[in-house]
Amino acid sequence: MRENNYKPQIPDVMEAIFDAGYLIFALVAAILFFIFSQGNMLFILYGILTLTLCGGDAFHLVPRIIRAVRGSNDKIKRQLGIGLQVSSITMTVFYIILMYIWKFTFPELEIPVIIKAVIWISAVVRIVICMFPQNNWCTDEGNMKLSIIRNAVFAVTGIGVIILYLTSGNTYGYHMTRMVAAIIISFGGYLPVTLFSKTKPKVGLLMIPKTCAYMWIIAMGLQLLILTESSKSPAKQLFGAELRSEADCEYPLSNH
Repeated sequence: MRENNYKPQIPDVMEAIFDAGYLIFALVAAILFFIFSQGNMLFILYGILTLTLCGGDAFHLVPRIIRAVRGSNDKIKRQLGIGLQVSSITMTVFYIILMYIWKFTFPELEIPVIIKAVIWISAVVRIVICMFPQNNWCTDEGNMKLSIIRNAVFAVTGIGVIILYLTSGNTYGYHMTRMVAAIIISFGGYLPVTLFSKTKPKVGLLMIPKTCAYMWIIAMGLQLLILTESSKSPAKQLFGAELRSEADCEYPLSNH
């Protein structure tokens, strides 16, 4: 039943605004990626990545927004549990897509076979574990043992993607090593929450930097999109072939 005489407090309202803002930002970003991709597979993947993230997170953020505004009840608790399961799966898919985004960002580089295998195997194992009913997603107790296992495997997936972005360094001047920092921040906020939030609710505040890290990843994609579009601007083309050649070297994505 809904809590009687529930009145949202300022922190509840702020959480609802933050969550809604994040979902709107991700949805708008996905639309921009698809509109301006012009067949460029890199930005199509960024659009899929953003929709995967937004869609999965909506399953647990929308119930959180409703809970913050209207209070909790058994239905909301169940929706939150299912939402956590869905978002756990979509977050795993997120990192698989991020691996292929790396490939299309740096087409001259190859994904090492061992790294690709580690990312794929760990991701599949985590998704399978997330499907187990023994996770008790919809209960307050959960399953600490399975939580540790599935998140340890998830960390392996993240480390694999981190290695890719470390190896590419500052290739093409894209500064995509920032992706490493964003992934580390996201894991630093996510893992403690999944492990301890049921017993220590205040740990849930770490989801704020985790969410900001994902927004940063999306923003990096938008920045690449802007760089690519700016290299095609008519103003630049007026300066002749020499400038176009320079732009091609600086922004090779415009050629793909």
